[in-house]
Amino acid sequence: MKKNKHKKLRKFLIAYIIVFIVLFIGFQTMATEGEVPLDANDRPFMIGLTLDTGTDEGNLAGTLQMLFVITVISLAPSILVMMTSFTRIIVVLHFVRTAMGTQSAPPNNVLIGLALFLTFFIMNPVITKINEEGIQPLSRGEISQEEGIEACMAPLREFMLANAKVEDINFFLDVAKIEDVELVEDIPNSVVIPAFIIGELRASFIIGFLIYIPFIVIDMVVASTLMAMGMMMLPPTMISMPFKILLFVMADGWNLVIGQVVKTFIV
Repeated sequence: MKKNKHKKLRKFLIAYIIVFIVLFIGFQTMATEGEVPLDANDRPFMIGLTLDTGTDEGNLAGTLQMLFVITVISLAPSILVMMTSFTRIIVVLHFVRTAMGTQSAPPNNVLIGLALFLTFFIMNPVITKINEEGIQPLSRGEISQEEGIEACMAPLREFMLANAKVEDINFFLDVAKIEDVELVEDIPNSVVIPAFIIGELRASFIIGFLIYIPFIVIDMVVASTLMAMGMMMLPPTMISMPFKILLFVMADGWNLVIGQVVKTFIV
């Protein structure tokens, strides 16, 4: 089978080369005899190839702007996860679902959607500053792209520095061997962003531990009760899950968890 495929491919290539050579010789013969084919406007029919090096400043600026937009779109998920309140919210919501033992209820799509809307709610002042100080002046041409990026990054830096711990910032400064830092403005973004992420993970795990405590108490009471009744073959989680859901609903758990998570951020 492979030999037949190779033979067919060779025959096709040979036929293609022969046709190309015949056409080339024909055009050369017609050109030497003065019989050059004409187009609809009685001009010599020619096939040309034009290369544009992009020396035009307007085209170059438009190309760079398009490249910048594509880069921002491709990095948008990473920016959303690493530089906003999304990480803490989604981890806490995952702890709530795991502590109740409901497995896939609420589903991941609902948790991610809720985390996104809560992120927009918390980050609304920061987004407003970015729009007023960076995006709008850049779109009006009042500032350059470099100045626009710095203006857009400034509100995010303020948010991350306000919610990051000094210990985490000092840790990454020591790892990066950066010693000559006297002002907050001198701290590079390569230190602020990982320090902020570590702080978010720490805070979300502390909140998750506090969420687990009442549900663990319910599991212990149900397990001890079933053991006292001699029902060792009955899974305690099957009995405790309805009581967990009842406790969570009676205590208005969603408002408590989401309200406390939102209040932990400094904007």
